[in-house]
Amino acid sequence: MPIYEYRCENGHVFEVIKRMTDDPVVSCQTCDAPVQQVFHPVAVHFKGSGFYSTDYGTRNRSRELEKSAKDGADKTDAKAKDKAKDKAKAKDNKDKGPSDSRKSGGASGSASGASKS
Repeated sequence: MPIYEYRCENGHVFEVIKRMTDDPVVSCQTCDAPVQQVFHPVAVHFKGSGFYSTDYGTRNRSRELEKSAKDGADKTDAKAKDKAKDKAKAKDNKDKGPSDSRKSGGASGSASGASKS
């Protein structure tokens, strides 16, 4: 049988062991004042599998996985495209850079080469 806790208006707290089908307690055992039943949160400890969203094999979970895979693929595709663009720009800059320096520093380059020999 369950134990029920009651509190009266005067602050007395007491417990009563009774069946669920029995009538509720209406007055305090000490002072006959009206009482209210005291409720406490139940201690619940979730152990084992089945308590996380990754443990369930539902259609919603498969949709989430597909969406995240698609989002991940989109992100990696975008990163790959950005890298390709950066490489192309670097190659263009590399091609432009030496040709410009050859034009402006061609004489100094040959002079330094002549002094070494």
